[in-house]
Amino acid sequence: MPQSNTEPIWVNNTNAALFTDLYELTMMASYVQNELLQPATLDLFVRQLPPHRSFLLSCGLHTALDYFEHLQFDPPMIDWLRSLNIFEENFLSHLQQLRFIGDVWASPEGEIVFPNEPILWITAPLPEAQLVQTFLLNCLGYQTMVASKAARISLACGDRPFSEFGARRCHGTDAAMEAARAAYIGGASGTSNMLAARAYDIPPVGTMSHAHIMRFGDKLTAYRAFTRDFPQGSTLLFDTYDTMKGAQLATQVAKELAAQHAELKAVRLDSGDIAKLAPAVRRILDEASLHNTQIFVSGDIDEKRIASLLQSGTPIDAFGIGTQPGTSGDAPNLGVVHKLAEDITGPKSKLSPEKTTLPACKQVYRVEQEGKIIQDAIALHSEQAPAKGRSPPRVRHAQRTSKQHTKNTRNHSHPLPPGNLHPPFPSTPTLPQRPHSTTPGQALPQPQGPHRTDDTPQ
Repeated sequence: MPQSNTEPIWVNNTNAALFTDLYELTMMASYVQNELLQPATLDLFVRQLPPHRSFLLSCGLHTALDYFEHLQFDPPMIDWLRSLNIFEENFLSHLQQLRFIGDVWASPEGEIVFPNEPILWITAPLPEAQLVQTFLLNCLGYQTMVASKAARISLACGDRPFSEFGARRCHGTDAAMEAARAAYIGGASGTSNMLAARAYDIPPVGTMSHAHIMRFGDKLTAYRAFTRDFPQGSTLLFDTYDTMKGAQLATQVAKELAAQHAELKAVRLDSGDIAKLAPAVRRILDEASLHNTQIFVSGDIDEKRIASLLQSGTPIDAFGIGTQPGTSGDAPNLGVVHKLAEDITGPKSKLSPEKTTLPACKQVYRVEQEGKIIQDAIALHSEQAPAKGRSPPRVRHAQRTSKQHTKNTRNHSHPLPPGNLHPPFPSTPTLPQRPHSTTPGQALPQPQGPHRTDDTPQ
């Protein structure tokens, strides 16, 4: 096993500069040695859609801008890099002085995006633009994947809410934090992850587990204890032993709650044949005049299963989704890349088979008619938008925003309705005197409300 003299390391603002691949640093060193420090533009985009996808939902910009703002190599990092005997002292001195001074343009979080169009691009001194590649691919690729999966689940749920319950299934604790936020932007109504709820101001959601019932020995005792401790808003779990018996006992507990001027909020089904169990439970609840008590369904379900249940008329009021959002089970990776598009010598294009890239600084315009997306037009950054059915550019100057930004972006949209263009963009990107990511000012344009697409689960 690898030996370490330190405690386990969490990626944070004090060490994220080293969250990069070795070849990013060796290329940087070569650029510095050969005095290739002039600005370059690199695009981040997805080559092709995963199976059963007709769109993606952009996410991860919040994390990326925080990274840019704090990017710095501290003395212990420099000492460690020196100990590898790979890098010259002049390059290590360059790293010690490095701060991100690039220009960042990006699609707003919660925006629908498509393959081969920039989700984010940066213009920065070439060494900086190279260094940040690994982090950007990691954070935007993963979070866009999760938000896109959550959007599919949201579409399948229709007007029924779903909560993200995936912290225990995500591939790491950092991933669980990002997944909770990305799922919320993608349409989830809340999260079970309390740290994410606090950090991102997401409503916390929870029910009860089978262990609670098993410890009390029988359902009635467990139900009474739980509703006594939480008389408002309790959700009772039915299927630890016998689902129908659990439903009957829940009606008894609900009557006891009513005598205390409280109400049983919901019951939860976590296993079994939901298509048969949910109607039977609904009948028992209705016969006891518990018409307001909702049926909450969980248990390794995805958007296809949700669509099937709801299309068959199964009486379900809300869902708890664990594994699927944070792992994107049916499409667990996203082919996101970060490629050189232009430098001071002109536009650049990669010609590798099946990996060809589009050259030059770009802008993306959305063509809409009657509130529907017709197509996206990828244009040179200096070109004007299509004349008919045009909408604001998809890629906008990025700025850091407050925690409230997460709430404002959660209702994903295909963004702003057709209207006047923003003020013209410069024909060529320029480098600011300070990191644009730290510039205070107006937040990114916000989505105008939920929007349905034809991306029905397959």
